[in-house]
Amino acid sequence: MGHRFSRWQQDSQQIHNDVTQFLRRTIEEKQCSVRLTWLEDLKEYRIREGSQSISMLGLCATIVKLSAPAMPANANAEAAWNYHELTKHSYTSVRTNPHFLDFGNQPLPFKIYPALEPSRMPTEVRQTGVAALSAIAGSVPAQTNAAPDLEAVAQLLYLSAGITRQRKYSGGEIYFRAAACTGALYEVELYLVCRELPNLQAGVYHFAPAEFGLRRLRAGDYRSVLVEATGGEPAIAHAPLTIVCTCTYWRNAWKYQARTYRHFGWDNGTLLANLLAVATALGLSAKVVCGFVDATVNGLVDVDSQREVAFSLVTVGHDSALSAPTVPPSQTATRALTEISPLGFETVPLSREEVDYPLMREMHAASSLDSPEEVAAWRGRTPLGNTGMPGFPSPAGPVVRLQPLSDGEMPRDPIEQVILRRGSSRQFARTPISLAQLSTVLDRATRGVPADFLDPMGSQLNHLYLIVHAVEGLDSGAYVFHRDRGVLECLKHGNFRDQAGYLGLEQQLPADAAVDIFFLADLRPIFDRFGNRGYRAVQLEGGILGGKIYLAAYAQRLGATGLTFYDDEVTRFFSPHAEGKSAIFLVAVGHSGKRRLLESE
Repeated sequence: MGHRFSRWQQDSQQIHNDVTQFLRRTIEEKQCSVRLTWLEDLKEYRIREGSQSISMLGLCATIVKLSAPAMPANANAEAAWNYHELTKHSYTSVRTNPHFLDFGNQPLPFKIYPALEPSRMPTEVRQTGVAALSAIAGSVPAQTNAAPDLEAVAQLLYLSAGITRQRKYSGGEIYFRAAACTGALYEVELYLVCRELPNLQAGVYHFAPAEFGLRRLRAGDYRSVLVEATGGEPAIAHAPLTIVCTCTYWRNAWKYQARTYRHFGWDNGTLLANLLAVATALGLSAKVVCGFVDATVNGLVDVDSQREVAFSLVTVGHDSALSAPTVPPSQTATRALTEISPLGFETVPLSREEVDYPLMREMHAASSLDSPEEVAAWRGRTPLGNTGMPGFPSPAGPVVRLQPLSDGEMPRDPIEQVILRRGSSRQFARTPISLAQLSTVLDRATRGVPADFLDPMGSQLNHLYLIVHAVEGLDSGAYVFHRDRGVLECLKHGNFRDQAGYLGLEQQLPADAAVDIFFLADLRPIFDRFGNRGYRAVQLEGGILGGKIYLAAYAQRLGATGLTFYDDEVTRFFSPHAEGKSAIFLVAVGHSGKRRLLESE
């Protein structure tokens, strides 16, 4: 199937012919009640069954689904490999993809419950006085007793997912949020599960950014459901508040099609980078939890899992008086789910029609966990080499030692100010940054992420490769960052601005930046240890690290923007050192030009 799909991509006319013949033959063989339609106005093939519509990018997964095979278990990482390969960008794929943006069908940027009135939260931003570069580099010790009040909850939500500015344009209005997001589409929704907190009753809430309020979905303390769903994760058991991060397929797939599942990790990750930094500034411990029984968490927040799914959890605060019960092997999260009744609250449709890209839903289903026992076996024990990172050799070429600013030298702009002035750069001035600025970005952004898949603390799945264009005290060229040694190893010298622009999907931004930071990962040991769900983890970590780089750059009055890339070309550029690794994310850093404040992939 993969060979056939890549052959379809060779030119658009051949795609039309091959798709028609292949699908008609398959439909006849399977005697399926579906029909193939070429929509001339949309320049796109769709499979239709009744009123349901499926796009061409999901055809491979759709044909597999029509023959009704069993979903692969998480331990069988074939689904993750297939998804990763089929969603790669290449010179050919971007030119033969007939997709275009239908602005008349653009999804709403907000989830709206028309029957539920939100309760407004305090809007005043509490001044923490904690420097952004300190907040992103540190974390509050896990067992520090502290619980948020409503004002702290409001601060966390506003500075991670709140609307910080808006801009009108010919087609309407864009509501920019606190964290970077691909295409400014904001597919991540936040739900709160809490005990009774000062000025906030126990319950399950949905965060409404448009009204800056909370809609209560369930009354009462449901934290025990999350304890069970996470297999007794201690951080969940002791947390007075856990935030559930869900992702909505169509809101991002409207533009990015099946590649959206990668963006779930990026966009959830940049949001979490903000949230973790703000929690640290408020004196609250926090931990990202990626291991949980999916059906239980989806049921608790009552989402339609064909459209919206839980992607990560993050604990906020710690109460040592709360117990961490051991989950008996006979007890399953499915039992807990049966005790949670569906809510059935109406939500406003995102747009008049949703186009389904089954490949991303297949990927999510294949990476789902089904029992607390499976969750407990999944978390921790990160696959590491002798450098604290999987598949990472010691330096073999010339190295340059980083020169990060000390605590006394670094800018003291507080985290809330840095977040509020952040916005993705849309133009870079070709002026150099200092080695100290780059060193500080790398040092502060990579001091560790508290997460259940990063054990011990400080483990890292992504490797950072750089194309340096204009950094004072550092020759232009390609480098790899050795975090454990605090050095950059030079892989090759030269002016690679043109190559960087090409690798960044032929955009000017990476060509004009002072430095481009590529995240690559060796997926083989990650999938061996974590199965398909390892793909969620590595993309999520990439987003968190990217979000930290954003904040570290803006704290030093630099600009940054996240970008997409030609997958295999990135690996080839950094090879032989990067041979066998996969491109995960890209952040360009430099001095911003005049244009700014539009989020982009």
